[in-house]
Amino acid sequence: MTEQATPVIVVEGLTARYDDRSILENVSFRVFQGERFIILGGSGCGKSTLLKHLIGLYRPYSGHILVNGIDIATHDEENLVKARMNIGVLFQNDALFGSMALYENVALPLREYTDLSEGIIEQIVRMKLELVRLGGYENHFPSELSGGMRKRAGIARAMALDPQMLFLDEPWAGLDPITAAELDILVRSINTGIGATMVIVTQELASIFAVGQRVIMLDKEARGIIAEGDPVVLRKESADPRVVNFFNRRTA
Repeated sequence: MTEQATPVIVVEGLTARYDDRSILENVSFRVFQGERFIILGGSGCGKSTLLKHLIGLYRPYSGHILVNGIDIATHDEENLVKARMNIGVLFQNDALFGSMALYENVALPLREYTDLSEGIIEQIVRMKLELVRLGGYENHFPSELSGGMRKRAGIARAMALDPQMLFLDEPWAGLDPITAAELDILVRSINTGIGATMVIVTQELASIFAVGQRVIMLDKEARGIIAEGDPVVLRKESADPRVVNFFNRRTA
């Protein structure tokens, strides 16, 4: 990203703790408008913990998290709700309601947070499902779908309110290589088609290279960021053996 690009997320000096255990210490970075930004690293390094701080589910021990200029680390619940209106989230397990058909799952946030008529809601739901190639599956339940289809349905629901930012937590987890590659294409097409900023947590190398424009790499022992930049460049040029080993699937 160029220096003229607009940061939509600014993290400054973030420290995250569980009880007395420090997970992340003094983490700072920026995410720019319209980019596909990936948070990666080995197991237990704090990837999902960081994402949950970014969407306001957790409050940091210290530091600031500005989302569109609103510091969600210090603002009250009312302002936090306003900030979340511009955020869509796909959780790791897709978090679809098993007792609801796909139509009802996608319609839920529209009914909860808008005063739109049922006719308009129906148009939006069908449009979102078409966008993720699930047109015609409106009456199917999550249990009737494959893992890849449930991921796509979760993305459709995350996009229901036309958020400026989409947060995807391990979207490729549990998918076979072909289905994962199809999801790569979908993620890129959504990003370019609607211009949404995407923050993605993953450790799937193939998808990191296929989708990621810029990454930060977290490390469990360092409790923070050990690399930032284009994943292709980091794989070839990083001087840190931890980074080189990760991107080249090498043991230490």
